[in-house]
Amino acid sequence: MKSDSNHWNAIFSEKEDSELGWYETDASQTLKLLTSIPNLENSTIFLPGIGTSVLAEILISKGPKLILNDISCHALNRIKNKLNNTSDDIQWLCQNITQSIQNISNVDIWIDRAVLHFLTDNDDVEKYFNNVKSITSVRLN
Repeated sequence: MKSDSNHWNAIFSEKEDSELGWYETDASQTLKLLTSIPNLENSTIFLPGIGTSVLAEILISKGPKLILNDISCHALNRIKNKLNNTSDDIQWLCQNITQSIQNISNVDIWIDRAVLHFLTDNDDVEKYFNNVKSITSVRLN
């Protein structure tokens, strides 16, 4: 499925968080994994397809720098309003994650909870992983 911003803007304009099939009110499983990472508070975490996830709100209290990405500007605006946070520790990125990411590097942790699931085109999947490799310290072969 080729995704575009118009498609996702419509979804986030028409539906409440609770109507989104992937939305969860409890991010404890993800948080449980993250708390096992040493020095989490000094990490940079990239969250592609953040949507309106409660995970961002939880992570703010843990102290890492966050890069919140979504293809939908409506989703990002909703989460900005929800977080009501003007912290310098949050960078906002509104773009398709299959497009080359510019001016971001040294990401320590990449958390994808739904985006890759929606990428069904092999070329898009390859571009996605090119981004993972280009901005994280993890080396995928």
